[in-house]
Amino acid sequence: MTNYIELTNFIKKNIDIEDADLKMVLSYFKTIKKSKNEILLSNGKNSQVSYFVKKGCLRLFYIDEHGKDITRYIAFENQFATELVSFITNEPAQETIQVIENSELLYISHHDFRHLMTIVPKWKDFYSIYLEKAYVNNSKRLLSFTALDASERYKQLFKISPNIVKRLPNKIVASYINISQETLSRIKSKI
Repeated sequence: MTNYIELTNFIKKNIDIEDADLKMVLSYFKTIKKSKNEILLSNGKNSQVSYFVKKGCLRLFYIDEHGKDITRYIAFENQFATELVSFITNEPAQETIQVIENSELLYISHHDFRHLMTIVPKWKDFYSIYLEKAYVNNSKRLLSFTALDASERYKQLFKISPNIVKRLPNKIVASYINISQETLSRIKSKI
């Protein structure tokens, strides 16, 4: 499974897992390549796949009631991405998953993900850690929207996730920190 070295390292970083169990987990993942701007999941469809970014970038976004594009999550290399609410509940997704850069992804179906939790007990631990990290990440982002002004949000983003600022277009960066492109340009010109 040398093709899965990044995923192997990611799993081992989060849980202590026996080699045989790890081999079993990896056997359920498949590889796909996707081109920039492809849609992996459309709003309103059920999310039945979880993606691991081996190379490239994905974003999860939605369109608000005013037609504004809001980016909620960005996944670069060595990160998972899925429309988690839909993945858990099997209800239609509220968000879209878009490929932002040409990407190589590993993916696992919801069915296989759940099946692994029954045959590899450590996979439940992995899932628990994943959910906790997602909750913490979302809570911190929500707090930043209420506690920080636009300039502070940009500075925090640059400090915590410089790849977002360095690799992505201003339109997506602005959408991610919930400001206009014009405001982002003004902030960047002052820094």
